[in-house]
Amino acid sequence: MGNPVFLALDTPDLTRALTLAKAVEGHVGGLKIGLEFFCAQGPEGVRQIVALGKDVFLDLKLHDIPNTVAGAVRSVAQLGVRYVTIHSSGGPAMLEAAVEAAAGRVRLLGVSVLTSLDEVDLAAVGQMGPSGVQVERLAKLAAKCGLDGLIAAPPEIAPLRRIMGREMVLMIPGIRPQGSDKGDQKRVMTPEAAMAAGADFLVIGRPITAAADPAAAAARIIAALKAGAVS
Repeated sequence: MGNPVFLALDTPDLTRALTLAKAVEGHVGGLKIGLEFFCAQGPEGVRQIVALGKDVFLDLKLHDIPNTVAGAVRSVAQLGVRYVTIHSSGGPAMLEAAVEAAAGRVRLLGVSVLTSLDEVDLAAVGQMGPSGVQVERLAKLAAKCGLDGLIAAPPEIAPLRRIMGREMVLMIPGIRPQGSDKGDQKRVMTPEAAMAAGADFLVIGRPITAAADPAAAAARIIAALKAGAVS
């Protein structure tokens, strides 16, 4: 099996991000950086992470008017990252403008419902009904508009695979090895269960980055995944 783990470098500090990335070299398949890092380090910081030679997932969750998002995607495409996120709830015009701007130079992943939200949170912002219904609605919209893949909470992997088949990449946050603290994630799953359900990639942060030995923590996760793939 290839290595499906993207290490979440959730820090604004470039030195720490580089140190963590180098510490787990050989134990993860990619690196994920987000808003916290981007706002602190900007495009040059992203280039330094890209220079490490791993696939980079830039989690910006773009959401604005179509022209603005298209411009942002064109800029991101010049940084050398493999994936960038946009909110599927931005609507068809925004999604289509982003796809046109990407022009195949960066792969677009649609965000549906954040893994930190549950039914109570969704109701508070006017989204009534089960979160799964909203996820499926936005997933279908993302696919129709030409996005390359989706970000989804672990419990939504299997339903999305039934709807989308294998055509869309599924990048899954909210991954917690057995016994790990859930933190601020409300919908979580173990790495083995997520891959068995149909995930392509797993975004894992604190279970690795907060460990006394990040490399060993990452190696244990990969060993468990390989054992699950064989059994």
